[in-house]
Amino acid sequence: MIRTARPGDDDALRTLWAECFPGVRRLPALHALDPGRYHRTFVAARADGTLDAVVVYVPRSVRDANGTPHRIGGIGSVATRPEARGRGLVRALLSAATDTMTDEGCAWSLLFTGTPGVYRGSGWTEFARPTTEGRLTAPHAVPSAPGEAPTPHRVRAVTPADTPALARLQSAYNATRPLTAVRGPDDWRVRVPALYARPCWSLLAEDPTDGTLTGWLVARPAAPGRTDVLETALHPGHPGALGALYTALADRVRAAGHTRVRVLLPPSPAVTEAEPRLLAPGTVTTGADTSGMARPLLVPRAAVTRTVTAPGAAHWYGDSF
Repeated sequence: MIRTARPGDDDALRTLWAECFPGVRRLPALHALDPGRYHRTFVAARADGTLDAVVVYVPRSVRDANGTPHRIGGIGSVATRPEARGRGLVRALLSAATDTMTDEGCAWSLLFTGTPGVYRGSGWTEFARPTTEGRLTAPHAVPSAPGEAPTPHRVRAVTPADTPALARLQSAYNATRPLTAVRGPDDWRVRVPALYARPCWSLLAEDPTDGTLTGWLVARPAAPGRTDVLETALHPGHPGALGALYTALADRVRAAGHTRVRVLLPPSPAVTEAEPRLLAPGTVTTGADTSGMARPLLVPRAAVTRTVTAPGAAHWYGDSF
């Protein structure tokens, strides 16, 4: 039976997610962030209460190509028991979710996946985000020029006490950036710490003279021997912060035994200038991350395409559904 979830399904949902995503413990906490989660959670349930599949729709405020926030429907926490696959359950759940997203005024829907074929038949299409990848730069590969002053940035690990200043920096950096989500207090309290927990490196740069936060960078171990750079936020009045963050990250990547780095940041002058402090010159290649998929609901497909392909567009991993 296809239906919406009930409070009594919480244990069954935890069991299903644990079975399909062993070792991933954050899903129940992220699910609990939405007070309307039960009518936005769609399940295929047996008569005995066992859940065979689930699709969750998460309402988020996401900026369009002009930087204006709109309500969109994020699709996440999709899971199906192995023995229940191939029966069209996810397609039926996506249909129910689409009806609710439309009724609740979502302009379009967004999801990220490694299995796009599951969603194409239900109306979602892939879009590409640019990436760069290369060999980790050698230690001290970018020496200071003669007479150049030492870096004006002190880099250290983020602590919970940094959250208010970090939230202000991140909000300002993304104030008009297409595809970014508008983060609220619960995102900073639960979502961001859960998604950027260890083994991620979350580093901040600050002005050593007054403690002003000048930059933030998050990266995590990904494929064997490779680190992915996931998010940054930079203070416009402090050029060079990303270079200092890259240098500190390179030391950590090297200590972890990784030899390659993939950067998932949108291209910008600051990213280009800092690149040699993380990626060895002559080894850098460009590519595309095609894990993102979108479906228009109340706006034309062209409007969605403008947003997901806009210059500087980014949907940070810390906003995952």
